[in-house]
Amino acid sequence: MQISTKRLLLLAFNFSISIIRIEAQTPNALLIGKIESIDSHKLNEKRTIWIHVPESSKIDPKKKFPVVYLFDAERNFSSVESTISFLSSENGNNFWPELILVGLVNTNRTRDLTPTHVFSGLFVDSVTASVSGGGENLMSFIEQELIPHIDSAYPTTGYRILIGHSLGGLMVINAFQHHKSLFRGYVAIDPSMWWDNQKLLKEVEGTFNRTSYSGISLFLAMAHTQPGDMDTMTVKKDTTSGTIHARSILLLANCMMATGQNGLQVNFKYYDNDTHGSVPLIATYDALHFIFKEYPLVIRDEYYQDDNFSFTKFLISHYEDLASRYDITDNKGKALLPPETVVNNLAYYLFNEKKQFDRAEEMFAMNIKNYPASFLAYEFLGDLYKAKGDESRAIANYKKSLSIMERPEARLKLEKLEQVVNH
Repeated sequence: MQISTKRLLLLAFNFSISIIRIEAQTPNALLIGKIESIDSHKLNEKRTIWIHVPESSKIDPKKKFPVVYLFDAERNFSSVESTISFLSSENGNNFWPELILVGLVNTNRTRDLTPTHVFSGLFVDSVTASVSGGGENLMSFIEQELIPHIDSAYPTTGYRILIGHSLGGLMVINAFQHHKSLFRGYVAIDPSMWWDNQKLLKEVEGTFNRTSYSGISLFLAMAHTQPGDMDTMTVKKDTTSGTIHARSILLLANCMMATGQNGLQVNFKYYDNDTHGSVPLIATYDALHFIFKEYPLVIRDEYYQDDNFSFTKFLISHYEDLASRYDITDNKGKALLPPETVVNNLAYYLFNEKKQFDRAEEMFAMNIKNYPASFLAYEFLGDLYKAKGDESRAIANYKKSLSIMERPEARLKLEKLEQVVNH
């Protein structure tokens, strides 16, 4: 049974609108962002923007973050924000850097998320056709009004990612084709590449291998929209209109994956168990994993066994590379410092579990240099000296830690050690 024309239209144009918890109505409300309005001269209307900024910006107001721009905010903002916040947190093992999220709320979705105007065509009725083709005006708004506003009002870096689904995915590919220097990462989720008789698809196919995309990442996701008995191989042979959505994405994927030396970091993933409506959640997760695949810190077992391996040099090199790769710097515009918690935890493991005291001491010293207010680094260094039998230096570091922050745990350690020394 083929997918119906009505069903394919639903894939491209119909979205349920949900209210997300973005504004505080009472003092006890849960906040995940703020709402702003921008008077757009490019679009001749007021546009609503939803924005989430990492909580750490309140602790360190000079810290800067890459930015994710998201189409169809009213549908996807809440899930994308939750995904980003968790995987960039310590609980999520710092898989990604912390990110600012900017969601574009629709006013006329068909107008804004179609790059070309059509008079009529496959799956396009007269009402749809009459308002289509405003995509480049939207891109002008994003490039000339929205991004400058976000960069001036929020602590951003130059690393930007664009995420879109369905018609939003079509606009992501349009931006990739015509505005490739505007973003460093492009995420097209089940995009409507069939639009306008596959006009954008044909254009991309003709320029892929002739264009340099050094430093740019592109992630393409495809849901299972073809009839259930068709896989990605058999659907390619089908010629009916009901499978053109899937076939168009596969043509784009073939073009992408066949690229040679154009520098593009590219990935395509097919989600056989997901529908057009369900795929954005898991695809966004996978896309950000792909874009930030170099970000996680990987500690191999052999590092502990190699006496010549320097954990401090390894950490410094890793975070310097991230600063260059993802345009992330510390609050002084210098190379990204190894995070305080990461260093403390690794150093504590080195001396407490591996009994590698010298390595751990070197790492605690690095943390104290980078973060002079690191009370835990002093406390853990006290634990290290206590384990080595150097009570005087242990006491000195406990006292230094307590002078920065009074913690019952550290106070108890100090009192017990002083009792032993003075006994």
